[in-house]
Amino acid sequence: MDINQKKALLNFFQEFITPERKKLFKQVLQQRTRHITILLEDIYQPHNASAVLRTCDLTGVQDVHIIETRNEYNVNPDVALGSSKWLNLVKYNQKEHNTLNAYNKLRKRGYRIVATTPNKNAYTPETIPLEGKVALVFGTELNGLTDEAMDHADEYLRIPMYGFTESFNISVSAALVLYALTSRLRNSEISWQLDSDERTDILLEWSRRSIKKSDALERQFFRSLNS
Repeated sequence: MDINQKKALLNFFQEFITPERKKLFKQVLQQRTRHITILLEDIYQPHNASAVLRTCDLTGVQDVHIIETRNEYNVNPDVALGSSKWLNLVKYNQKEHNTLNAYNKLRKRGYRIVATTPNKNAYTPETIPLEGKVALVFGTELNGLTDEAMDHADEYLRIPMYGFTESFNISVSAALVLYALTSRLRNSEISWQLDSDERTDILLEWSRRSIKKSDALERQFFRSLNS
């Protein structure tokens, strides 16, 4: 489907969406970004996995990349509260080296790979450069990131800690980092918002997910278009 067809289909779907929902879509879309994305490596606890999705939605991060080499990523609907409905979830689970596969695909899209770590020599959320696109990599609470994920990252990020315990849990880490970085983005002159075609794609998908029997309506639209 080319961009003109997508726009025509989107206009058709708009007839089935309330004015209040359309207004909300517009407001949220203005704050969405792909300048920052996150990559989760083998996160297996549904509570934490779902909390990360809520954080991404609430900070405006549109895409969540998920590596499933050892563990399947399960969403707890009571925690996610529908946030996955509004995000793009991209899974990597088809190859032996899913982490490297994810890294390579993200690099092709212009991302720097930033692994989170307690390393004292790493950047902090206040100091990491944001001029280029950033993919933040988080691992499990028990083991952290794999050696493969650490060794092949471009840069490293730590959250300063001042207590006795070794780390924040994954959902808290993601919340702290994403809130800090997206706040910096919004207060910068960096071009962080989605472009016109990206907005069309996302708005079209949100419309599909909001309308009952949208697949049947879509078939009806294209039948009328081709008749």
